[in-house]
Amino acid sequence: MKILHISDTHGSHRRIRSLPDADVLVHSGDFTINGSEQEALDFMDWFCDLPHPQKIFICGNHDDCLYSATIDGLDNNVHYLCNSGVEIEGLKCYGIPMFMDDCITDRQTKHYANIPEDTDILITHTPPFGILDFEDGVNYGSEELLARITAIKPRLHLFGHIHSQHGTTTLGRTTFSNGAIMNADYSNLRKPILIDFRKG
Repeated sequence: MKILHISDTHGSHRRIRSLPDADVLVHSGDFTINGSEQEALDFMDWFCDLPHPQKIFICGNHDDCLYSATIDGLDNNVHYLCNSGVEIEGLKCYGIPMFMDDCITDRQTKHYANIPEDTDILITHTPPFGILDFEDGVNYGSEELLARITAIKPRLHLFGHIHSQHGTTTLGRTTFSNGAIMNADYSNLRKPILIDFRKG
């Protein structure tokens, strides 16, 4: 299975002229820049029209307009995950957004603790602490998220948020992908990350 990972497009999704073919396209948040409903609707229109057989998206810290929102009318092959999961071709995918109202309380820690143990593909906006999360002399990732990943060992963890750390790395059985395609100064878009994923 080929998984195409993008993140942090920040309202520039229509600047992406072509995306590689893949079985599943995942956007791990920050598809808006100002967090407006109009931006979110434009992104969803664009995302639904893409030809990939299965598509998943979650929200990032810029996408607060969807906090507590119910999204109706998506195509059957488009999945919005908000502390929820979907199974695609036997792979259990689980997504956790990064809403600031949750991050400043203990709700985000509880969301991380509730990641199912049998998760194959974990999608968050936040990186785990110490993994593709370093910028300006600081590790911005979550220690609670890292602890949960260490416990359940998903095969794949897709995230974004830290623009300067675009890329992949593998630790143990888990491949980590920071798909932030907007560069650090918001001037250019990088190439999406294409992952050849095999369960097992």
